[in-house]
Amino acid sequence: MKKFDKYPYYENSVQTPEDHVTIFDRVFREIRGRDAISLKEDFCGTFLISCEWVKSDPKRVSYGIDLDPEPLAYGRAHAYKRLKASEKKRVKIFKQNVNTPLQKKVDVIGAGNFSFFIFKEREALLQYFKAALKSMNREGVLVLEMAGGPGFIQPGREQRTYTLKGFGKYTYYWDQKSFDPITHYGTYAIHFRDPRGKFHKDVFTYDWRVWSLPELKQMMLDAGFKDTAVYWEGTGKDGEGTGEYLKTESGDNSFSWIAFMVGIK
Repeated sequence: MKKFDKYPYYENSVQTPEDHVTIFDRVFREIRGRDAISLKEDFCGTFLISCEWVKSDPKRVSYGIDLDPEPLAYGRAHAYKRLKASEKKRVKIFKQNVNTPLQKKVDVIGAGNFSFFIFKEREALLQYFKAALKSMNREGVLVLEMAGGPGFIQPGREQRTYTLKGFGKYTYYWDQKSFDPITHYGTYAIHFRDPRGKFHKDVFTYDWRVWSLPELKQMMLDAGFKDTAVYWEGTGKDGEGTGEYLKTESGDNSFSWIAFMVGIK
C-alpha cells in the first residue's frame, strides 16, 4: 500500500511562509531600523520559510534547523528544487538540535506554528533562549509564534476543506485532545481525509506545554535578553483574526488568539 504523502497536505493547510517572512521582516525593521538579512528558522521541517526568505531579497541568507530527517528530505526534494540557482546558494539546512549555536550569527531567529511548545519544562526552554542568544548578532531578535486563550485548550475538533493542486479537495482536521490546567500540558493532532475519502488519523501529533506570554517574557529576561515585545493579531468586525500583527502592551481577551513573542538582544 502506498504511504500517505502527508507533507504537501500539511504545507497547504497549515503553513503561510510569505506571512512569516513578512512578520519577521517587519518586527526586525521596527525594532532595529533596518532590513534583516539573515534568518535561522528553528524547527524548520520542510523549510518553506527559509526558502521564502531568500526569495524575498537577493541579499538574504537562511539557515534551516531540524532534527527530523524526513521533513528535511521532503524539503530538499520539493521547496529547495523550486528555487533559482542563485537562491539555492543562500539556503543552508542542518540536521541538528536547535540549541547548537551557528558559526554564522543571524539577525532573526524564528520559530513558527507554536513549535517551541515542545519544551515542556522551564529549564529546557530557558536553555533554548540562552542558545538563541549565542546564534544572534548584536542586534538579533528571536520571534516565536504562539497561541492561547480558552479556545486553544478546550477539547474539540475543527475541520476545513482545502484544494491541493494535483491532488484535489480534502479535509483538514485540527483535534485538541486534552489539556491539564495544573501542568499546562496538552495533546493535539492533525488528521486528514484525502480526496478519495480515506481518513488518515493522527498524521501529526503534538505533546506540548502551553506557555503564557508573561512566563515567556520573564524567561527571556532571565536568559539574558535586554527587552521583549509582543505582536498581537488584530481582529475584524466579525471577530476573526485579520492576519495583521501590531506591537502592543495589552491584548484582547479573545476566545483564542495568536501572537508573536519577541526577544530583543
